[in-house]
Amino acid sequence: MPAKYSHVKKRAAASPKKSTGSNASHAHHHHDHSHKDHRNPSPHTDKSLNHALSPVAQLERTIARIILIRFEQDIVRLFSTHLYCVALLHLPTFVLRCITVGGPSWVAANAECDEIKDFFRAAIAMDLRQAGERVATKSVLWTYTALRHFAKSNGVPICQRRGLHSVRLLPHYDALKAHLDSLEAQHPPAFAKPPHLGPMSEGIRALEEACESKYGMGPDWRQRVREGYDRACATLWRVAREFDVRGYGHVLREKLTAKWCDCGCSTDHLAEVCERTVRLEEEESGVRSGKEREWDGRGSGVVGWGTEEEEDMWEVDFDFVGMESEAKSDSSLECDMTVAELMEWRYLRAEREKEQGNIAFKKGDFAEAVERYKSAYHIEPEMPHYQLNLAAAYLKLKNYIEAEKACDLALSQHRSVKGYWRRAQARKAQGRIEDALKDLRAVLRLQPSNSEAVAEIMALCPPEPTAADDPAASCAVASSSSSSQPFSSSFSSSSASASSSSSSRAPPLPNAYSHWIPMPKPPKPLPFPPGPADGRKLKISSIPITVDIPVDFPFFTSDGGVENKSTAAPPPSAFSGKTVSQTFSYPCWERYMVQKISD
Repeated sequence: MPAKYSHVKKRAAASPKKSTGSNASHAHHHHDHSHKDHRNPSPHTDKSLNHALSPVAQLERTIARIILIRFEQDIVRLFSTHLYCVALLHLPTFVLRCITVGGPSWVAANAECDEIKDFFRAAIAMDLRQAGERVATKSVLWTYTALRHFAKSNGVPICQRRGLHSVRLLPHYDALKAHLDSLEAQHPPAFAKPPHLGPMSEGIRALEEACESKYGMGPDWRQRVREGYDRACATLWRVAREFDVRGYGHVLREKLTAKWCDCGCSTDHLAEVCERTVRLEEEESGVRSGKEREWDGRGSGVVGWGTEEEEDMWEVDFDFVGMESEAKSDSSLECDMTVAELMEWRYLRAEREKEQGNIAFKKGDFAEAVERYKSAYHIEPEMPHYQLNLAAAYLKLKNYIEAEKACDLALSQHRSVKGYWRRAQARKAQGRIEDALKDLRAVLRLQPSNSEAVAEIMALCPPEPTAADDPAASCAVASSSSSSQPFSSSFSSSSASASSSSSSRAPPLPNAYSHWIPMPKPPKPLPFPPGPADGRKLKISSIPITVDIPVDFPFFTSDGGVENKSTAAPPPSAFSGKTVSQTFSYPCWERYMVQKISD
């Protein structure tokens, strides 16, 4: 086990279940307030602490906010490291499969096509759903270490057993608040190639060796393959920046915002959990030079200390039992699952609910579909596409306000074409034409070839000769004209025009619409003549997985959703042993196929 993960030890499944400090990210909800009455403190308590209750609450909220922002920064930093490893290890295979079907320059000519982007989006979304479990423990430990170093540099005593007490930081609240203000003033962190990591020469070398036998006799195959790999890497980072890290890590985020106590016990409990680990690491490796002098324990910004030897957290085996599973003692099947198994089991349960929702949607039972999609998101809130499905069902029910809320939630995680398109429909149905136009423009920025968005804009903004130089006036005219007539007819006519123009090629753009329809950037020219097969249409599809599910398992019965889980799961001896095979979509970097559709 890597030294950096020494604070997480594998525990035998049959060992007694007790609260431990193995997972700091799941520790905040274990405060036992049954023996404490914070409204009526003990008379033996120092009276100065009673008078400082309000400042303590402000201090606690500041600490919680610092932990949350640094958690987001750590997700970006560690996931960027993961994407670097993906580009180094998996993209060479991806490029090889594509050029095997499409020719040596196919990837270079089509690196910006929707087929490649959609594959990247699905795989990245699957990896990001694990960000909370994979990053929270390390991030909370790092932030506690930073607070501890800050305290030591200011002469604040630290208990060897219980760690740093937040109340002792009250005299230094202004410095903590100033640090929080500086964190909040920064731009939201975005995924990018870590600057301290080297170039992708290893990936290029592996790709060239694999292509040597197939294209070694060609005149310029090496240049074509290298260009394709470089452009695929650039597309990977652009697609990753569509995701917003602030929409992930729901478990820790909820504990820091909804369950974090203002009385000071949250930070004290965090100290009890983390102090032993920090002291063990200091005994093993010593305190790094200058760490006690700098308030920010990792350094400055997203690129912090320890990144040069940082392992890919998405390759670490989470073969330990987490605190969440220990808390669920009513389920004998889940309580002994490792964190990795629980993450996969949670996804399969959510996908099961989504498939039931899809069946109801196709039957026209949109109310049932809504409940199924809600259940799927409740099980796995780290996947935005459940909210997109929910928005589609709400649109069918003409519940446009709830449809917009579902799209808002999905877009807070991933800025997707479906999210903007469906929110535009919901906003248009509410008569908010200007807001709908903003979403349609966002669709075209992500997918310039989307002919439906072009048609919608042309339907909502008829050209006005007098407003050729004033798009705001044109939009106002369009808004007033649409609101003065029954909107249902406008909605149906514009939808019909959008569906009738759903061909792969966008309609011509008259000059009158140039203010509303963003012009796509011209593609970067190839440094070599195009190949004969560069225009070939390829399909990149993930290979689904098949899982054998017990027929009498409570979470996978015909009517069993998460909302129906009202009783404890039966013991393993109660199962009949019969299973049924079920197939699930599972996008990943290893299991996919590349097929030729047309020349």
